[in-house]
Amino acid sequence: MERDMTAGIPGKIILNFTIPIFIGNMFQQIYNMADTIIVGKFVGNAALAAVGSCGTLMFLILGFLMGLTAGFTVVTAQHYGAGNMKAMRQSVASAAILSAAVSLLMTVGSMAMMRHILHWMNTPADMYDQAYSYIMVICGGIAAQVLYNLLASVLRALGDSKRPLYFLILAALLNIALDLVFIIVFHMGAAGAAYATVISQGISGLLCLWYIAKKVPELHLHREDWSMNWNLAKWQMKIGVPMAFQYSITAIGTIVVQSALNVLGSVAVAGFSAANKIEQIFNQAYVALGTTMATYCAQNMGAGKADRIRTGFRSGTWIGVIYAVVTGVIVFFAGKYMTVLFVSENVAAITNYVDIYLKCVGVSFIPLVFVNVYRNGIQGMGYGLLPMTAGIAELISCFDCLLCWKLCRNLHGKSRSVGACRRIASSDVSLDYEEQEFIIICTERICDNR
Repeated sequence: MERDMTAGIPGKIILNFTIPIFIGNMFQQIYNMADTIIVGKFVGNAALAAVGSCGTLMFLILGFLMGLTAGFTVVTAQHYGAGNMKAMRQSVASAAILSAAVSLLMTVGSMAMMRHILHWMNTPADMYDQAYSYIMVICGGIAAQVLYNLLASVLRALGDSKRPLYFLILAALLNIALDLVFIIVFHMGAAGAAYATVISQGISGLLCLWYIAKKVPELHLHREDWSMNWNLAKWQMKIGVPMAFQYSITAIGTIVVQSALNVLGSVAVAGFSAANKIEQIFNQAYVALGTTMATYCAQNMGAGKADRIRTGFRSGTWIGVIYAVVTGVIVFFAGKYMTVLFVSENVAAITNYVDIYLKCVGVSFIPLVFVNVYRNGIQGMGYGLLPMTAGIAELISCFDCLLCWKLCRNLHGKSRSVGACRRIASSDVSLDYEEQEFIIICTERICDNR
């Protein structure tokens, strides 16, 4: 059922809208978590590391597409808030055309460049083949990912955050079943987990399409709606590209860290993979809150209700801060005990890496609240320049990570390389605490193994 977010108590609306998205994001994480758990338990640590090393690439590719589709539908939410149904349908058709074009380009480009990317990331030889087979299946199924994310974003733009959740739950359960069949019965290894993910995601997209066709007449597109409006497409790209860039920035930083960790071998990579999965469980709330704020601000911007937008920002911030404090304590002190969910070999060594990572992460949750609430909210209002500027600042910090890695490899002596890294990390104001500390920790680990 569509929900009008331009009326009612802002805090209540934001919370009620966020919870289904959060649960949905959690189940979306189950796709990858199921892959990680089942591969780690039934194939081995090398395969686990292979899937984990590809997780950052998946985040980059699919995160870009998720941000893009969410950005395209900001215009849909604005028109819906203004009550202009014709313009709303045209924005949906335009978003579909643009998403299809970008999906095709991303599929071809990622599959063509994947061998070079894996080599650049220093993927260890003992897991290279499985990593390549896994990520190529994922890249080949980009269209299935786009189908679900676009249609889910369209439904959320109309205020319906529950139906995408229901379909995602069904698909997540299917993914687990297919993982078990492909890996245990057919012995397909890491590639089997990728096939399960793509098939399940495609089915969730088809379920969204079926629901729209049967239950949402407002989204039944007419022939004239498919006439390409280039001014509209330009408007959608103006919002969608910065949002996609925002999603990608975090992934680029993770890839840089991943490339440094790959030098340490499969145990360190497995530790990073497990820790990253644990982190993502808790981080989905911030993503959900950001998605909510984008929709909330878009609808109220379309309705011309600036006072509700200001109130919404305050309510969203308090909701996020309370969540950040509670989960930050949990992750800092107890997060490492979740390691056993993902590994069956070298548990103690891998847990050590997980503990280091999660302690760095746990103290940085509150800044994530402000990033997601305000950056996504501003994008929902139709302003893309400021969020893109913030994304560029993050990108600069990513290259700081790469610089630290190169210093570690080129300088002689542990004290000199770590000292140089520490000075760079602590002096760069674009890095948050998590990034500073993890750069230093990674450098020390790499130097210990030189």
